[in-house]
Parts: sequence; C-alpha cells; structure tokens
Amino acid sequence: MYLTRYEPRNFFRDMSEEFNRMFGGRMGNYLPADGGDLAATDWLPAVDIKEEDSRFLVRADLPGVDPKDVEITLQNGTLAIKGKRESEAKRDEQDYYRVERVYGEFFRRFTLPDSADPDKVTAKYDKGVLEIEIGKSEARKPRRITVKS
Repeated sequence: MYLTRYEPRNFFRDMSEEFNRMFGGRMGNYLPADGGDLAATDWLPAVDIKEEDSRFLVRADLPGVDPKDVEITLQNGTLAIKGKRESEAKRDEQDYYRVERVYGEFFRRFTLPDSADPDKVTAKYDKGVLEIEIGKSEARKPRRITVKS
C-alpha cells in the first residue's frame, strides 16, 4: 500500500501559483509592514528586536544578501530596512527537487520608541546577519524617582 502525506500548505501554494500563472502577476506580493502600512516586497527577512539599558538592538537574517544591496534609514522614529537578494546565475528548475529560497526585494519597517536617538545608530553585517544598534537618548532614559515620606 502506498501512503501519501497530506500537506495543506502545498494546496494553497499550488493554488497561488495557478493564480499567478493565470493573471500573469505575483499575487500576494503586498505584505503588511509594521504600523499597518502596505509595502511591495518579494520576501521578509526574520528580525529580532531587543531593548537593553542603553540601546536597542535589531538583528535581521539576510543570508546571501550583499551588504551593498542593503539600505537602512531612520526618519521620524521609523527604522526602515530595504534591500534585495540577487538570484543565482541561470539555473534549470528541472534539476531541483525542492526550491524554497526566495530572491528579490525585501522591505521591513519598525516604529521606534521616543527614547531612540537617531544620532547614535551603527550597523554591521557578519555571516548573513545584519545588526543595527540604536542608542538611547540620555535625557529620555527612564530614571527612578524616590518617594519621600
């Protein structure tokens, strides 16, 4: 007896690909960014955001992305990370059993708290991980207030 594994994700992926083929476009390439805005994107990198006493730390997984293809902006309390992952040289789809890596443009946007200092931002890229450090404003750091009796 031959058993077939049921994978509902395949049904939806196949249906999406059929719509794309029929209408000649990419349906579903408009994904919501933080804050409810819509942004055209081909894929979304995974991002971790951590708050420490003196800084915010943003780490984005960008394997296969050339650092020169990444643009980071911080304006009006909004951090935007934009870039693209270039496709490999010509490849024959028939030789692959499975293709999951996505190529193309990405865009992520995050609203930062008022304590983020736009003048204290650094970024570095190492082993496929983009790390953005955003310092906190001295005047806006939380301070403990003692209660007098």
